[in-house]
This record gives sequence, C-alpha cells and structure tokens, in this order.
Amino acid sequence: MSSHESNRIDAGPFGEWLTQMRASLRGDGGTVVPCGDCRGCCVSSYYIPIRPQDVGARERIPDQYLIAAAGQPPGHLMMKYREDGTCPMLSQGNCSIYEHRPQTCRDYDCRIFAAAGIAAAGADKPVINRRVSEWRFRYDSEADRRAHAAVTAAATFIRQQREAFPGGRSPTAPTGIAVLAIKVYSLFLDPAIARLKPADVARAIIAESRRFDAGEAQ
Repeated sequence: MSSHESNRIDAGPFGEWLTQMRASLRGDGGTVVPCGDCRGCCVSSYYIPIRPQDVGARERIPDQYLIAAAGQPPGHLMMKYREDGTCPMLSQGNCSIYEHRPQTCRDYDCRIFAAAGIAAAGADKPVINRRVSEWRFRYDSEADRRAHAAVTAAATFIRQQREAFPGGRSPTAPTGIAVLAIKVYSLFLDPAIARLKPADVARAIIAESRRFDAGEAQ
C-alpha cells in the first residue's frame, strides 16, 4: 500500500452521515466522529463558545481562559486557547473535561469540510487541514455519490459567487460555507440549476436555507 493510500481515513457511508449531519444542524441529534488519536480541533487555535447551558464546562474552565462573547447576551463566553494554539483543557493529549465538554465540541465534525471539498481553515492550522484531506467517504448507492457531488457544488457556488448574493452577503468562513452547503445541497441535485443566473441561484439558496431552519426541508 502506498503512503498516499495509507493516509486515507474511513469517514463512513456518505448518505448515513449526511442524514445525521442535517439532523444535528436542526438540533435533533448528532454525529459520532471516528477521531481515533486525532486531536486536530484541540490544537488549532480555536475559540470555543461556552453557552449558559454548558454548566459543567463552565465550572471546570479556569477564568483566565474565558472572555465575554462579542455580540452575545450576558452569560455567553468564549474559551481562549493557549499561546501554542492548544485548548487549555487538553492534558496529556486528551480532553480533561470530556464528559463535561461544551456543546460546540460535541457538535464539531470536521468531516463537514471534506464533504464540502474545502479546507477547515487557513495554512496556520495544518493539523486539522491534514485530517480533513485524509477523510474518504463510502457510497452505498449512486444517489449518495450524487448527493456528495451536490454538496461540493453548493459549496463551490457559495465560495465563488459571493457577489450574486444580496449585498454580497454569503458565508466566507469555512464552517459557514460548509454548513450552508449541507442545508441547501438538494438544489444542486437538479441539473437545471446550471442554466440559472447566479443571482437566481443565490436567491434559491437563501430560500432553501430558511426552509431548512424552519424545519420545512427534508
């Protein structure tokens, strides 16, 4: 086996993962990430939201690592990272508050970037980007392959056609791009979308995203 092949990591069946991820984005469940010994999200200089409901985490995080979350109501905090970019709760390679970790950490699934065909962050976060590049989904059907292609196409449009959105407003951060692509991918299952003007596609994306958030999209 070549070194390139040995670096591939099974991300699981795409169709199953997509269903679980969409449910997670609705707040109806979550995904189980096969992290193995990877701690990419724990060493990549991420600020972690600490919500009021994250009581167990809040009790265990030293005050020196907590700051008020800008633009959020009182009680919403952010956990800073150490100078070396690692999470202050990381101890000897493992989360020291795993059973009480904040909801953001429970929800995080870096496979969403692999699904969207984008890196998780800039070149300053090589560990998490390397993990994303190693994920490989499996496909139980041709429909699953088409769904993955649709997610990637949606992410590509969002990235490349920002000016088509009203006021030029579309996600620019990788997480926002990937999440939106997951929400609206079904639009890109229809080949006819390629014949629409970018502004019309952008409007359809906005409408579909609102339908998803309202619980109207399957």
